Amino acid sequence: MPTTSQREYTIGALAKRARVAPSVLRYYEKEGLLVPGRRTASGYRVYGPDAEKTLLFINRAKRLGFSLDDIRQFLAAGRAEAGETSGKRAGGKAGDVAQIAEDRFLEIERRLTELLVLRHELEVFLREMSDQLPAADSARRLYRRLVDHVCGHSSTPQDEAASLSALMKRMGCNLASLDQGEALDVLRGRHIHVWREADGYSVLVPGGDARIGSALQQIAASEAGCEAHTEPHVEKTAEGHVFSAHGDNAFLFAQFFLALENRAAS
Repeated sequence: MPTTSQREYTIGALAKRARVAPSVLRYYEKEGLLVPGRRTASGYRVYGPDAEKTLLFINRAKRLGFSLDDIRQFLAAGRAEAGETSGKRAGGKAGDVAQIAEDRFLEIERRLTELLVLRHELEVFLREMSDQLPAADSARRLYRRLVDHVCGHSSTPQDEAASLSALMKRMGCNLASLDQGEALDVLRGRHIHVWREADGYSVLVPGGDARIGSALQQIAASEAGCEAHTEPHVEKTAEGHVFSAHGDNAFLFAQFFLALENRAAS
């Protein structure tokens, strides 16, 4: 009989905790990635804490763009290390796993560089257009301000938070006027996970601190009636609190929380 520290879950309960469909768990079982702890006398699958950790790991690795074959190698390497620790021999090559992770990182860096270069060249292009205007200086300054609005950046050096604030104001996002109070102090400098959804972004703030949930709820509530995007929602999960936003402009939330992570609490 499992102890309270070895809690078990049915397939439906575990799927809900990991925010996936039960069919996903069955597929992972078929692929050999997930193993139920046991089956009940009536044949129902029952999963323990190890299965939950494995499922959360699989979900996170998939969000990062790793294939199921990559994930299979990650899990095999983990089992191999555990086998070495316990004195047992197991398969898996840590070197191969490191190479897979490094290759994925380099792929993202290449894509990111392409976008950064494109953004830089677009800003230069627009500013050069403003310099070529034959109009008076006042008109040229007006055009430059319009360029600043388009790019979301100032023509003078500013930190990322100020740039993001300008972008939010331009798009009519309520976050731009959010009170810099206790809610943001709770979140500043905290480690987060961010991933792209089919129609938006989700942000996970790990941990069970009730203040985190309250702060995220306050931010979500401030977005009621926002012109830039639909109202987000907050959910408590096995990993922590998840803040989800949908729509074309949900990227503002991703940038907002990344900016908070990089700024220490005041």
